[in-house]
Amino acid sequence: MNRMKATSLTAAVLALVLAGGCASTGDLEAVRKLAQEAKDSADRANQKADQALAAANDAQASAANAQRTAEEAKSLAQQANEKVDRAFKKAVQK
Repeated sequence: MNRMKATSLTAAVLALVLAGGCASTGDLEAVRKLAQEAKDSADRANQKADQALAAANDAQASAANAQRTAEEAKSLAQQANEKVDRAFKKAVQK
């Protein structure tokens, strides 16, 4: 998405330079430099977005693992409580 904005901005600057009359080699080089800087910036932004997505996916996987662990612990605790209740009832009956 940023790359599209950078390309559009570069095209607009190039059109202005060319519409302004004779474009010198220096003007064209300035536009090329601006376009390259915009592309580099867009590439860095995309790279950071990819890293953020990977981190979010890792966090989601960790959260899912923690949820499973919590559910297992809850199940084990319920089983332990049921055993204690049965043992207590058995002891009271005697």
